[in-house]
Amino acid sequence: HFSDTVDLEILDINDVPMFNQSDDQTNSEPVAYLSRKISQADGVIIATPEHNHTLTASLKSVIEWLSFNVHPFSDKPVMIVGASYYDQGSSRAQLMLRQILESPGVNAIVMPGNEFLLADVKQAFDENNNLKDAGTVKFLGSTLQKFVKFVKVINSLNEPQPTSAEDEDLTASSKIDTTIEGVDMGADDWVEQAAKKVDAVDGDTYVKLDRGILTVNQLDAFLNSMPIELTYADSNNQFIYYNHALPAKEMLAPRTPDQAGDPMSMVHPARAVKHVKEVIHMLRTGQTDEVKMPVPGNGPDKYVLHSYRAMRDSENKYLGINEYVEDLMPMIKWYLSKTGQKLVADPDAVSGASEKDSDASTGASSASDETPAATPQQPAAPETDASTGASEDDDQSAAATTATPTPAEVKPDTEPDDVTGASEDD
Repeated sequence: HFSDTVDLEILDINDVPMFNQSDDQTNSEPVAYLSRKISQADGVIIATPEHNHTLTASLKSVIEWLSFNVHPFSDKPVMIVGASYYDQGSSRAQLMLRQILESPGVNAIVMPGNEFLLADVKQAFDENNNLKDAGTVKFLGSTLQKFVKFVKVINSLNEPQPTSAEDEDLTASSKIDTTIEGVDMGADDWVEQAAKKVDAVDGDTYVKLDRGILTVNQLDAFLNSMPIELTYADSNNQFIYYNHALPAKEMLAPRTPDQAGDPMSMVHPARAVKHVKEVIHMLRTGQTDEVKMPVPGNGPDKYVLHSYRAMRDSENKYLGINEYVEDLMPMIKWYLSKTGQKLVADPDAVSGASEKDSDASTGASSASDETPAATPQQPAAPETDASTGASEDDDQSAAATTATPTPAEVKPDTEPDDVTGASEDD
């Protein structure tokens, strides 16, 4: 009846375990799936029967899970509907459910009035499971239309105030839940000081992960064995980790141990700050999930790529940037050797190299006749600052961020100084 009014997806709670605080199932597939779907929805309609003058234990249990360690209902517009065998139409269950949804920890915003109470439910539907009574259908339709308006109003109030890239604080002067206070971020031994401050575990102490348990030593070995260079910059714009597998001089994007803990402002020259802010802002605000940036001067034997990916939790809250740096050519060569294929230049391909002469103020590269024919060609992209992939021209930047939401691939003009903390030195 109402496909032109709402885009509705039905979520079943049959597989959700009964709530048990001592056996946390927040990350189990049924609970995580519900949490993710509710977080992504514009609004939620909850249908409830009535059992002994109240709602069902199973529905109460679901709400317990969704207000224990995750809170997808917080500030979410909710409409309640219900049905019962007799003439009460679940009125008492709906009243109880409304009180639960509006309680601290759940914090849903339940639409007032306009209750839909369906009595004598066994006689209300025909053989095709459609409501028989035209008046009931009409009333339900009007209630849904009011809920759509309610959703728009509530969500407009919940929208954060618009910010710009200029608002990004690269000095990490704010504080987030995981900020380690009382330790100088710029200290060369920040890791050691911070670890002592919070009594961080190390060595053979076990750490419980989403789908496994590793000791700290195992976790370090696992990350250091990755064939890519990893960097973590948190949502406060503090560079807090890189996988220290190689000395700086052997890395594709050199980093040094004393840089860990530095605010982003300490790992970038002044000329790069504007573009660093633009890329961070794009990732933070969801304009794109990933920014890809090839290093200038890539040739037939090396193709180094910096990728910046936004990290988010189960409620889509921004956690920071995962930067990974890799040389793609070894994998490409392996693939070609195994398949008997080869790279052939496409004469119609648009080169990613700039056709302009080098610009002293931006470092833009000149037309490259030195790139061998076998080198993979890059798609055209606006001229960019190497550290961020952000366009030098404001209009170009806007176009680049709206045309392709994810990933955004950009062509650098200068040597990458790395959005998340690469050393300026080779």
